[in-house]
Amino acid sequence: MKVLTKEQEEAHYKVTLKGGMKGLALGTAIGLTGLGLASRRYAIIRGLTLPMKSFLITSSSTFCAIVAADRASRSYEFESMPKNLYKDQASRDMAVARENDTTFDKFKQWGRDNRYPIVTASWIASMGVALQLVRNNPYLSKAQKLVQARVYAQGLTLAVLVVTALFEVGDANKGRGRWETVMVVDPNDPEHKHMIEKKIHHEMYPGEDLWKDMVEAEEQKIAARKQQEGAAAAAATKQAKN
Repeated sequence: MKVLTKEQEEAHYKVTLKGGMKGLALGTAIGLTGLGLASRRYAIIRGLTLPMKSFLITSSSTFCAIVAADRASRSYEFESMPKNLYKDQASRDMAVARENDTTFDKFKQWGRDNRYPIVTASWIASMGVALQLVRNNPYLSKAQKLVQARVYAQGLTLAVLVVTALFEVGDANKGRGRWETVMVVDPNDPEHKHMIEKKIHHEMYPGEDLWKDMVEAEEQKIAARKQQEGAAAAAATKQAKN
């Protein structure tokens, strides 16, 4: 456990307070905007009492302030500990492999990494759009409008799921998943022109392969120590013969 100095505690407090104030301002703006838009559209919102409206706004601002302050605090803690800034070999290899990707390749990779949040967000967005499309239909009841909106939303979500499944099949056919074979610059090439294949491990969380780097570094130290001991023994033997 790291013990913070008084200066670090004060800096941490200032960063957390600043983040909380930003979140408070953002949450208040969101609350006021949302309440204003809802009041224009829904009579039940316009009929709320002033204390209830104040509660809705303060709930939004308080929530955003807490989240922003927590994120600022965690960010300071992360940056203040040097070990958190270390990237293991797998992370460095992946970063090098992604440097040569085109914008379209980066977009596809972003889609692969966020495929499931995209499915969820598309369903929510499609429900909202579908409700707007059917809400003005005078021949449908509220229940029928909801069912119709769900049908539209499920159709779009199904299409997104099909695309996601194609990504999954493509990754399986190309051997992607926990491991991926990419082309990287040969570290032994002084001109950095020769490309070689390298198998990169996709970490489930940052630093998963950190222990491998530690083991490799320790093995290198042991090998170097043995080499020095062997050289010293050979020199001593040669000197004894002379």
